[in-house]
Amino acid sequence: MSVKIVLPTALARHTDGQKSFESEAGNLPGLLAEFDTKFPALAKNVRDENGKLRRFVNVYVNDEDIRFLGGDTHQFEDGDEVMLIPSIAGGCCADGE
Repeated sequence: MSVKIVLPTALARHTDGQKSFESEAGNLPGLLAEFDTKFPALAKNVRDENGKLRRFVNVYVNDEDIRFLGGDTHQFEDGDEVMLIPSIAGGCCADGE
């Protein structure tokens, strides 16, 4: 089984510029564990101190939010496309407040 992992530029800097790669992980915890060996810098940025996905990282499987598919228990299928997207925060109100 193989799934395609897609990363935005903000995360690809932790994979030597690779914006996509193949994985044989069967689920999100397996994918996160794979990062430990393949891309340790990426693992440090997407996992918290307990090894769980950081709250600001969103995961989509075939354009569907993984939270609505069962979260950690969702099983990837051959050919799935898994995207990791960090949340963006900041900015200011239009009136300067």
